[in-house]
Amino acid sequence: MSIQFTEAAQSAIGKVRGGQGYIKLAYDSEGCGCSVSGVPTLWIVDEAGPFDLVKQGEPFDVLMEQKHEVFFEDAMKVDYQEIGHIFSLKSSGQIYNARMQLVDKRKQPAGRQAD
Repeated sequence: MSIQFTEAAQSAIGKVRGGQGYIKLAYDSEGCGCSVSGVPTLWIVDEAGPFDLVKQGEPFDVLMEQKHEVFFEDAMKVDYQEIGHIFSLKSSGQIYNARMQLVDKRKQPAGRQAD
């Protein structure tokens, strides 16, 4: 699997990430009622989880839980729209999420405040 990030997505992620942490493609099923009814979401995390795989990405690699790999295609693209500040995840065959969020899940070190 490979994930390409457009220049707009790279810039938007870079502003939030600040060169720290890892990008994770999460299949977030919280509040969806069923584990197969998830919503693709981008997270920024401090480290890989015990079941995370590293997937090839351009320009940066992406973490993904192994059990969620089945929900995605081999080649995908992440784009960003300044209007609305939203990301999208799509492949040549479908749009996975046209209003995807970037959620900062990093732990806040002492002295650093969340925006």
